[in-house]
Amino acid sequence: MKHFKVLGSGCSNCVNTAKLIETLAQQCDVEVDVSKVSDMEAILAYNVMSTPAVVMDGQVVHSGSVPKPELVLAWLKE
Repeated sequence: MKHFKVLGSGCSNCVNTAKLIETLAQQCDVEVDVSKVSDMEAILAYNVMSTPAVVMDGQVVHSGSVPKPELVLAWLKE
């Protein structure tokens, strides 16, 4: 199982990022745990300055925009 955290204030881009990960994981039959983190201190602990940001298995893999589906698919196949 892959663990994802979507860091952000809860804006539409953050919500869309979480939905994208969940939808593509379901299509690829990959188990994921997706949580949303909106606490600014927790976000800053990852040294993220722009959101939405994605943390996969403890490491920041993307920040500043909704990731492209191709990128999410690459994460799911790792």
